[in-house]
Order: sequence, then C-alpha cells, then structure tokens
Amino acid sequence: MRNYKIGIIKGDGIGPEIVEEAIKVLDAVASKEGFNLEYNEYLLGGAAVDVFDNPCPDETIKGSLNSDAVLFGAIGGPKWESLPKEKRPESGLLKLRKSLGLFANIRPAIIFDELVNASSLKPEVIKGVDLTVVRELTGGIYFGEPRYKDDNKAYNTMIYTRDEIARIAKIAFEEAMKRKKKVTSVDKANVLEVSELWREVVEEVAKNYPEVELEHMYVDNAAMQLVRDPKQFDVILTGNIFGDILSDEASMIVGSIGLLPSASIGGKVGLFEPIHGSAPDIAGQGIANPIATILSAAMMLDFLNETSAAERIRNAIKEVLKEGYRTKDIAAFDAKEVVTTSEMGSLIADHAAN
Repeated sequence: MRNYKIGIIKGDGIGPEIVEEAIKVLDAVASKEGFNLEYNEYLLGGAAVDVFDNPCPDETIKGSLNSDAVLFGAIGGPKWESLPKEKRPESGLLKLRKSLGLFANIRPAIIFDELVNASSLKPEVIKGVDLTVVRELTGGIYFGEPRYKDDNKAYNTMIYTRDEIARIAKIAFEEAMKRKKKVTSVDKANVLEVSELWREVVEEVAKNYPEVELEHMYVDNAAMQLVRDPKQFDVILTGNIFGDILSDEASMIVGSIGLLPSASIGGKVGLFEPIHGSAPDIAGQGIANPIATILSAAMMLDFLNETSAAERIRNAIKEVLKEGYRTKDIAAFDAKEVVTTSEMGSLIADHAAN
C-alpha cells in the first residue's frame, strides 16, 4: 500500500474546523483509492505563540520537512495583532515558506456552474472561467532590502534576480502545458526596471515552450481585464505583490473567497491551503465554508501523484453543489439546504467514497 506522511497545521480561527473536514474527505478517498495517509500535527501562527512564544517553532519546520506534503488551515487574529512584528502569526508563515523553499504559489480560480449566480459579474461573463494565477512567493517588494521607516519617510525595495524570475516562469509554463497552453505574464515594464528584467527573462524561458502562447500585460490592464473578460486567461504569471492583489480579485470573480484553494511549491515539500484568512469573527460557529480547504487537499493529492483521488474529490464537490447544499456564505445562490461546516464536509466525504 502507498503511504504518505502528511503534516497538519490547523492554525487559528476557523483553521481547525476547515482542516478537520478536509481530513474527513481525505480519509474517504484514501480508503477508496488504496493508499494510506499518516497525519502529524504541528503548530503555527497564534496557536504556536500561545504555546511556544514563537509563531513558527523549530519543531514545525522539522516536522514539515520530514513530511511528504503539508495541509494548512489559516492563521492570525486580533488576539496577536499588538505583538512585535517577529512574534505575529504572519511572520511565522513567511518563515515556514522560506524554510521549505516554497517560491511558487499556484491559485486556481474555477467557476462551478452551480454557483454562477454567486459572482458579482453577469453569468454570461463568468460561466466557464477556469484560470490559474502563478505568483512568485519569496521575492519582490515584500522581501527586498533595504527597507526603512521613520516618522517622516518610509521605503521598500523591489528586487528580483534573473534566477528567481526564471524558476517561477518555468513553473507557469509547465502549468500551461497541462492546460490550454497560454501564459499571460503580468508586470509594469513601462515604469519599473525590475519589470523590464522580468519581461526579458520570461521571454527567454518561453523559448523552451514553443507550444505555449505568451502575452505580456501591464498589471493595471490585467486587473481591468479580469473583470471585463476573465475567460481570456489561462495561466497568469506574476510577481509577489501583483500576484497577491490579482489572485484575491480572481477569487471574488468566482463568487466567494471560501471556494479557492492554493498550493505553495518549489521545495521538496508542498504546502496546501485555502486562500482565505482565519475569519476569527465566525470561528466556532460551524458556518465556515470548508470547500477551499478540501480543494486544497485535492491539489495536495495531485502533488503526490494521486490524481484519481484528487479528481474524485472535485467531482464530489460538484455533486454536492448540484444537489443544492450550501454553507452560509453561498446560501443565497440556489440553495436547497443550508448546512454547517461539518455537514458540508460529511456530504463531500460520502460522495467521494462512492
């Protein structure tokens, strides 16, 4: 039997609730598809601060590195916002990503036919949208040095090296080869030197993928085009800050941030998480939508080459939505029955096991 060691990081807020539902679904497909998942739980974020006074303990890094993949919920909340920057939950996540060598974030944005009306865009604009944002995760303005702030001025530095651009571009082109063979590289090359280099390197990488169509687009135009005609996109390749913004925009185009998964890859171990936050205002109420986390678990199975199990999960989600089951965040859209977090997980698990 195939065996996999899975690191589990539930995190803060709704994190524990949604990860539990993903585990429920994973167990259902593992049994059906004939492989075994061994779970080991680690702390990160506020939960780790409370126990270790450290948002990313060494034990979490070591345990994650010894896993085949890591499933992660969400971190953060008002309880820890007043802490020094190095103690805040977000610092822990950045440290974990860096320690695991995760430089690429892959965020699919797919519209379920059953939730076309959940989007703020017209159904004829949104139906059939299936795009992926490939975001560079460990460089750019979020990490560039020098950085500075005093009472009068502040600055940050956007830096990318040729190697950093080439490796994320390769991820995007490889992703496009599995899809519709189109990459839209998003930059601001008309005003930023770092984007000029970005564009040069992307074009060099593109030569290795002659089957893939490459287009360049300025980030402001890309933001507009995502709303005007999202179906024109296949794979969007971009840097850290632009990707941060565009992927959240894409999430709302498809109806709810509670529906979108992500994968952070590049090292030996992948980290799989929903793109939404910890939502402390609804934690413990049983109303959080676990679908994004369950879809993240499906991406994790793809990463482990258990593609049949991953497809089984996606089909189960489609069937549950087709039957009219909705969590509170999407209850207004053709709901037959509004269900709790746990009920939604159980419904998906039951369908996945059949």
